[in-house]
Amino acid sequence: MNISVIIPLYNEAESLPELVAWITRVMDEHRYTREIILVDDGSNDRSWDVIEKLAGGNRDVRGIKFRRNYGKSAALHRGFEEATGDVVITMDADLQDSPDEIPALYRMITDEQYDLVSGWKKKRHDPLSKTIPTRLFNATARRFSGLKLHDFNCGLKAYRNVVVKNIEVYGEMHRYIPILVKQAGFTRIGELAVAHQARKYGASKFGLNRFINGFLDLLTVTFITRFSKKPMHLFGAIGTLLFTAGFCSAAWIGVEKWIAVIHDVKAPLVASNPYFYIALACMILGTQLFLAGFIAELISRDAHDRNHYHIDKTT
Repeated sequence: MNISVIIPLYNEAESLPELVAWITRVMDEHRYTREIILVDDGSNDRSWDVIEKLAGGNRDVRGIKFRRNYGKSAALHRGFEEATGDVVITMDADLQDSPDEIPALYRMITDEQYDLVSGWKKKRHDPLSKTIPTRLFNATARRFSGLKLHDFNCGLKAYRNVVVKNIEVYGEMHRYIPILVKQAGFTRIGELAVAHQARKYGASKFGLNRFINGFLDLLTVTFITRFSKKPMHLFGAIGTLLFTAGFCSAAWIGVEKWIAVIHDVKAPLVASNPYFYIALACMILGTQLFLAGFIAELISRDAHDRNHYHIDKTT
């Protein structure tokens, strides 16, 4: 099979018939064999009824329904498990992603041998309250990850099948799938400028809280990708630095007091010096962080996947 199209959705009953018809038309024009996997993330409108009707009239359409709303990451992960196509394409169900981009994405995977191609909505039809924070987070993600992508969270992406079988998307990590893909060892990551359609039906399902959650998720995925198998390298380094700074500061305060006593110079009590308590706090925090890293190493040692590595092999 050429292509698996995965569409996570929540309350998108109005747009689904038009979207599926659009995808089918594009696939027919290019003679792609395909499957369209609609993952209903616990919708409370008529989305599932529409999916059942579409699946009944089109053998390429399959539906998966969550009993409650788990989030986009869970829907994508479930779709990745089901995908059988050589190329896996994801898109949102709100008609803001154009199926006309599918052939270009497919060619970049098959002809140019990319592992992942991420869409870039260069010209967006969103209010400034959404575009400005999005640009800020994309700039931060580029800085943290080293990936030169303009739009990490674009729903329109294409993958080699082996890529989606080797990553785990959970929580709200769908925003940073390119980082997860890079961490899994797939480094041929490209970008394609894609059209961004104005929303035709309904309203956005995301509020301002997603920007706070997005920043926290970025810190999480950065920690996981860099230190999941070596937590002592982070906690131990910071702990050692804090303890050393605190110890040196306390020692300096003690030396100053000793010099004053030798020269019979009146000097304040060490305990009355506020920097002494700052130094003690640094030593205590440094010790705690070092021990946290040590405990994390013990936990990592007993993890069931401690020797799980992403590999390719010949038959």
